[in-house]
Amino acid sequence: MGQKSAIEWTDATWNPVTGCTRVSAGCENCYAATLAGRLLSDIYLARTPEIDSDLTRRDPFAVRLWPERLHDPIGWKQPRHIFVNSMSDLFHKDVPASYIRQIFFVMLSASWHTYQILTKRPSRARRFVERNKQMFPDGMLPSHIWMGTSVEDQKAVSRIRELLRVPAAVRFLSCEPLIGPVTFDPHGLDWVIVGGESGIRRRPMDPEWVREIRDRCTSAGVPFFFKQWGGRTPKAGGRDLDGIEWNEMPESDKITLKQGA
Repeated sequence: MGQKSAIEWTDATWNPVTGCTRVSAGCENCYAATLAGRLLSDIYLARTPEIDSDLTRRDPFAVRLWPERLHDPIGWKQPRHIFVNSMSDLFHKDVPASYIRQIFFVMLSASWHTYQILTKRPSRARRFVERNKQMFPDGMLPSHIWMGTSVEDQKAVSRIRELLRVPAAVRFLSCEPLIGPVTFDPHGLDWVIVGGESGIRRRPMDPEWVREIRDRCTSAGVPFFFKQWGGRTPKAGGRDLDGIEWNEMPESDKITLKQGA
């Protein structure tokens, strides 16, 4: 499962964990939960959830571990950007620390890839790295393992503070779905992604919210990536912002985005 991805800012997805729980307004129309409940329901329900109960057994989006997928990146010889757990959150409380360590061992071993970890739980990410510094060169995440957090509105901005405390060479922000104005200082961040919501219950995104973030990023010299306006489908609204496609990425001499798998 995974490999090539249609997500504009990555090349492939890798899901050794699936499932999550909602923590904030940005989760309301979660695409992963929708996908799990529809197209992937039979596959997921056939796997025992990590926290086994009558309720979680009936929930296709309960947290489940897929150890048979752990070593997939090692078999992908062409370097690529890999979005880690597009169908989950690596730092969900139900994912055992021992299993997270196994995932990191794979990322450290298959270091020809660049891994993009996106979490709404940056405080657990910080604690994990601090408690496992012996795993990492110089006691911090190396430059091929990027750590990011989601910020959908001003209420979620506090996650940035926790992200900046994670000992990582590259830290990034995903403001998707952007459902309200967000004001933050981009200094200390290495990349910012912005995107609108899609689907039948999508919430509108004001262009001024996007411009505000873009302008702050450009002033601070932080790469800015505009993923989508959103709409009935993810690509319905296109990607142009003031006549430009913003595809900026953190500098890397390792791989080029969408070079092919």
